[in-house]
Amino acid sequence: MDTTIPGFRSVPRTGVIYVTHEATRHGFVYGHPEWANLGQGSPETGSIPGAPDRVEAVTIAPAAQQYGTVGGVKNLRQAVADFYNAIYRRGKKSQYTADNVSIAGGGRLALTRLASALGNINMGHFIPDYTAYEELLSVFKAFTPIPILLRREHGYKISPADLKEEILGRGLSALLVSNPANPTGQLIEGKELSAWCDLARECQCSMIFDEFYSHYIYAGTSAKKAKMISAAQYVNDVDKDPVVIVDGLTKNWRYPGWRISWTLGPKAVIEAIASAGSFLDGGANHPFQNAALPLLDPKNAEAETLAIQKHFGQKREMVLARLKKMNIVADAPPVGAFYVWANLAKLPAPLNDGMSFFRECLKEKTIVVPGVFFDVNPGNRRTSARYTNYCRISYGPEPEKLEIGLAAIARVIAKFKK
Repeated sequence: MDTTIPGFRSVPRTGVIYVTHEATRHGFVYGHPEWANLGQGSPETGSIPGAPDRVEAVTIAPAAQQYGTVGGVKNLRQAVADFYNAIYRRGKKSQYTADNVSIAGGGRLALTRLASALGNINMGHFIPDYTAYEELLSVFKAFTPIPILLRREHGYKISPADLKEEILGRGLSALLVSNPANPTGQLIEGKELSAWCDLARECQCSMIFDEFYSHYIYAGTSAKKAKMISAAQYVNDVDKDPVVIVDGLTKNWRYPGWRISWTLGPKAVIEAIASAGSFLDGGANHPFQNAALPLLDPKNAEAETLAIQKHFGQKREMVLARLKKMNIVADAPPVGAFYVWANLAKLPAPLNDGMSFFRECLKEKTIVVPGVFFDVNPGNRRTSARYTNYCRISYGPEPEKLEIGLAAIARVIAKFKK
């Protein structure tokens, strides 16, 4: 029974945290050999074929025992700037410097700093999208979150022309974009991404790109060259263009436990979020910032990315094929990230409901995330829920865990077919 304590509100758990909590009540613990967590939002963190050796030890210098600066140590900020200049901005006059970078303790904290620095504006966001955006967009009252629906019949994408109508028609001064998208795996790249950056300049709408999955690309990839996507490639002036990028070691380098992220953008934005960090969190883990420096070497990142795209691409093909045989389909197959936005409509009742499907999977020691959690609804201003017949299935885990989880899903379906 819930107990209300004076002065406190009820804070909901985000989708992944909720399903993990429910699974724990059924006996789930991390590392349990019989459980498969196909709801996880993190990639496998061990060795994969072709990837650089994993960091297994961190040496802490005496100076790193002290607090780091709120915005991050300068060496790491410069390394991040150098990485983006080398990968995306060769030959461009305007280059990122350490002053264009802020370091934070993970992606959600980086986004929280940004949200706390926004003014009294209309802030656009998409549906479906990352479950943690809901509370992030709810808790800060200075801005008004405005939803933009991505339609299944359009492949969960929006054209630059339609986006311009949304920006101007809804009076948006900022827009939050995950690219590639979580949970649908759709990608904005090339001329399309360039057009989005043009809109940011033309409409004076700050675009905040969550690029945490930008190395997990499966379309137009090569067996010999890594493919990375970033809006940084299409920025004209790093200090004037209203384009802000958030990324980190969590997904693209497969070090989620390090909790090291960065924000890249105009100096004015970086100064504002550093001020926000001074009262929100005080700064990221100091020793791990120093340990991150070699990982930002472009050759290291390219080798890691190439290995990711081959390994996770194979897992993607296997999971999509196995799910299709079970009548679980992806309306728009993922071309990025490591999720299948799974349509359960063809399954027998009650499995065609995402929450029921989730609960039945728990009985077989497998975790998925019901689709309703991705119907981002800040402040619960809408009463109707979308995506009740969807779930998100992750192929982030190791292949052995995927096999266990897919076999469990097959057992669940077979049970209800009988």
